[in-house]
Amino acid sequence: MNVVDAISILEERVPNPSEGLPDEIFFYISKTTPLVNIDLLIKDENGRTLLSWRNDKNSGQGWHVPGGIIRFKETLEERVNKVAEIEIGQKIDFNPVPIAVNQFINRERSIRSHFVSILYKGFLSSDFIPENRGFTKDDAGYLKWHDFCPDNMIKCQKIYQKYID
Repeated sequence: MNVVDAISILEERVPNPSEGLPDEIFFYISKTTPLVNIDLLIKDENGRTLLSWRNDKNSGQGWHVPGGIIRFKETLEERVNKVAEIEIGQKIDFNPVPIAVNQFINRERSIRSHFVSILYKGFLSSDFIPENRGFTKDDAGYLKWHDFCPDNMIKCQKIYQKYID
């Protein structure tokens, strides 16, 4: 099979890439091009930062700011709102001007190893208490307010320490 035929098959099987991609295709793309993602620095009026626990084979275990990869034909604002909805369970107020743009490259991995991350500052009231939907503190997606940057931040996310402390 030549490349043109392979692409035709992919187009048949993934008619609307805006809705997401099958893992196999996503992982292949992540081997061949940088991924652009939105990260959210969510603060309350007391200066605390809302972080989420992650535990996966790509990033390892630790705290990270909520975030997500931009989908095809999705605006930055749409992804900010989607990340808040998916990871926090509600909308947030946010500044539409990014506070940082960072590049993350992990030369030791081939999958999900190059990101351009756009950091937005968001706000939630200190009245917000994470539901954690039955998660324990060791489950991926567990949310917790932090007064300072925890020691067990995921390595690549430590770049955000100056915004968290």
